[in-house]
Amino acid sequence: MNPKTSGDECSAGALEPGALEADVAVIGGGVVGHGIAWEARRSGRSVVLIDEAPGSGASWAAAGMLAPVSELHYQEEGLLELMLESSARWPEFAATLTAGEDAGYLTTPTLAVGADPADRRALMDLRDVQRAHGLNVEPLTIREARSREPLLSPAISCALDIPADHQVDPRKLVRAVAAELAGHGQEIAAAEGYALREHAAGLLWDGARVCGVRLARGGTVRAAETVVANGLAAAHLQNLPEGLQLPLRPVYGDILRLRVPAHLQPLLTATVRGMVRGVPVYVVPRGDGTVVIGATQREDGVPGTSAGGVYQLLRDAQALLPAVAELELLEATARARPGTPDNAPLLGRVPAGGQGAGTDVAGLIIATGFFRHGVLLTPAAAAICRQLMDGNTDPRWAAFRPGRFSPWLPDPLGSAAVLSPIPG
Repeated sequence: MNPKTSGDECSAGALEPGALEADVAVIGGGVVGHGIAWEARRSGRSVVLIDEAPGSGASWAAAGMLAPVSELHYQEEGLLELMLESSARWPEFAATLTAGEDAGYLTTPTLAVGADPADRRALMDLRDVQRAHGLNVEPLTIREARSREPLLSPAISCALDIPADHQVDPRKLVRAVAAELAGHGQEIAAAEGYALREHAAGLLWDGARVCGVRLARGGTVRAAETVVANGLAAAHLQNLPEGLQLPLRPVYGDILRLRVPAHLQPLLTATVRGMVRGVPVYVVPRGDGTVVIGATQREDGVPGTSAGGVYQLLRDAQALLPAVAELELLEATARARPGTPDNAPLLGRVPAGGQGAGTDVAGLIIATGFFRHGVLLTPAAAAICRQLMDGNTDPRWAAFRPGRFSPWLPDPLGSAAVLSPIPG
């Protein structure tokens, strides 16, 4: 039994009048939480998603690049298989969204460009690593790149074609999944048919298993499976399993949205990921005549938009696309992404401690810490959670088990879990 609780909170006699019941309770209404809820609903399970303001966190700011090739970073090689797996799942995942809401999923390619000779060397060095892992990254001449994207600066030092890196609009995606969930009737007395606009205070326990969620304003949601997918807030839930540490840190990012005037449309047809004096910047075109420029990465604890960050993004984007100076600035946003010590997600079941050592805590799945990759990894995270609900475990993902930073929780599945870095 979890030492932080006493009694059987989910026993029939302890249930509060009017308490909600569902097969699955998902805490967190971002892209990942919605994706998991939708996959659970597709499996025939009833679902309640718990979030005060669904889609307003990191998902609201995200650019939505589905970029397993571009996102291969030094010292994060262990993420590649999961990113490729999720990228391969995206077409089918997007195809399930048929309720009429456009999710903004586009299979347009990505161009990687460098501003100066040092940036070219950095991108070509990274290409060597990408190609060593079988990834397709092909150099283009400057003329070829500008024939595809005429508004690119003629002063860029290099360009590379990355056809496997695509994009989705996270704001549209959340709306599309919400429409699907709301349109699939279920006997759950929650707002919108699936979403409970409440704050989750903590977990409910029934002996040694998790059996639902206690809400901050009173009330409970009883569920056979509870999925913790609320980003940074996951670490602050009450009654987490004894000994479990979720070492999440806020990594803030500034991101801009701009409108392209009619005479410059389309500014781009493909996403451009640039390197400008060693600093990354990207420009993502949307189908509505806007572009997204991002994103800074800072751990200064300042939640507001950084003036210096806005300046840096506009300066560097303009170095690659001079016409950026003529765009209309619509929005400057900052959100905190949940990072972990190895920048990989906390995804899976939690090993039990005490007398339950060698088993997992029943009824609980953790899905947080996705850092830069939440949108890309949504289909894979949803599929993995469904497999776990079905009683299946894929050993490929043992390295992401959420107990890997809790050495006092014996975890035979995740004993070699901390992802090993590759040489820089």
